[in-house]
Amino acid sequence: MADGAAPSPVRKERRRKKRRHGAAERTRSKTGPLYGALDLGTNNCRLLVASPLKHGFKVIDSYSQIVRLGEGLDANGALGDAAMDRAIEALKVCATKIKRHRVRRIRNVATQACRSASNGAAFLDRVHEETGLRLQTISTGQEAQLAVRGCEDLLDTECDAALVIDIGGGSTELSWVDFRRDENEHNRQHQVKASISIPMGVVNMAERFPEEGERGPWFSRMRTFARDQVSAFDNAREFTPLFANGNVHFVGTSGAVTSLGGVHLNLPRYIRSKVDGIWLSRKETENAIARLLAKSLEERAEEPCIGHERADLVLAGCAILAGIQDVWPAPRIRVADRGLREGLLLGMIGADQRRAKRRHSKHSNHSPRKNNNV
Repeated sequence: MADGAAPSPVRKERRRKKRRHGAAERTRSKTGPLYGALDLGTNNCRLLVASPLKHGFKVIDSYSQIVRLGEGLDANGALGDAAMDRAIEALKVCATKIKRHRVRRIRNVATQACRSASNGAAFLDRVHEETGLRLQTISTGQEAQLAVRGCEDLLDTECDAALVIDIGGGSTELSWVDFRRDENEHNRQHQVKASISIPMGVVNMAERFPEEGERGPWFSRMRTFARDQVSAFDNAREFTPLFANGNVHFVGTSGAVTSLGGVHLNLPRYIRSKVDGIWLSRKETENAIARLLAKSLEERAEEPCIGHERADLVLAGCAILAGIQDVWPAPRIRVADRGLREGLLLGMIGADQRRAKRRHSKHSNHSPRKNNNV
């Protein structure tokens, strides 16, 4: 290349790749082996890359893309071609990030859309062929447990109980957590006593109830539908008196709930650190829903914490939350910008740390003892 000549596009790309590779190497040298958690849901494709800490982890990289994999699934029973193509493109981005960071351990999971679609298994075979990623379809029970695990730090154990609510694109997971002390317990230990997965999420709810000009009656019909779905579950009856007494709370882990948090705070743009962990009273939650319900689809799209991709779905999520509140009234809700992916990471890191501790203990027990008589 002549002196002063501009570098070619090929050279520029090589330099960019070299810089990215160097940055990834520096990250690994500082943080040690990295872990990854990938969640392909009915609406979103999400990835977290993290380094382990003594308690928890530090996020190194993240990715989230709305793909609407479950679009039309309720009507057709199968994943659509356009929806699968969108998901594949997002998963290719995830695969690139995973490879660049040289992730040591990863769990890649798929949820409701792939669970229920007639072509779900075939689609996951295609994912492996085109991206190299192997995704495991997890059960509704596993999904609920992971959501609770990911939100553990936000549970107020001074309450008698909590209801963890994970409103997804194609299903909603509810987990009732008991904090009461037994007679022989000195500390409160949270325990999931009941859980349910309802095939009702923001995507299929929005498709079942297309938005109408009279939004009040339209929202009421969605809310009634959600309330009826939740009321049909009666395996959590032991929690009824606890919720009647009021020393309970919700933890909401979903885009609908985090959007309400951002709207309540009047944020100029969505900021996770400001939303994750905040408390909303029932009145504040209802006020935020009312603000969104008063806006047209176009006006909701202009809301900084909603945007065009969520504008047609957010009120469906609000209706689900309101329907749950009708059946299981709680005075406040804690907003959680965390959930399944964090549960996956904590599970992997915790298991590895326990194995390392056992190996260390075994090695220590078999080490030769010093002979003090020599």
